[in-house]
Amino acid sequence: MLVTFKTPDYARLTFFGSVAVSLIKLMGHSGHVPGSIGAEEVADAPARLRDGLARIDAQAAEGKPRKIDDSEQEADVGLSLRAKPLIELLEAARAWVIMSWE
Repeated sequence: MLVTFKTPDYARLTFFGSVAVSLIKLMGHSGHVPGSIGAEEVADAPARLRDGLARIDAQAAEGKPRKIDDSEQEADVGLSLRAKPLIELLEAARAWVIMSWE
């Protein structure tokens, strides 16, 4: 399965399903695909994703298994790197929402 993230002011991003679901869960969502992130949620999404990635990186630094939650297998080593374009997309979406409401 492939999952595509899109917003009007940024290129579409496509991830393999397992990576996309991991990133969606880090943003505080259920991981259900298909779905959407509403305008009211987009403001917090980049910060939630960064916080989740920082938690995973901190666990790795402590030598703990890199797990997202109890139901997940080990997270991909490159998850933080893979998340960077998604964080940029979310920030572009946040800016677009703010401009749209002004």
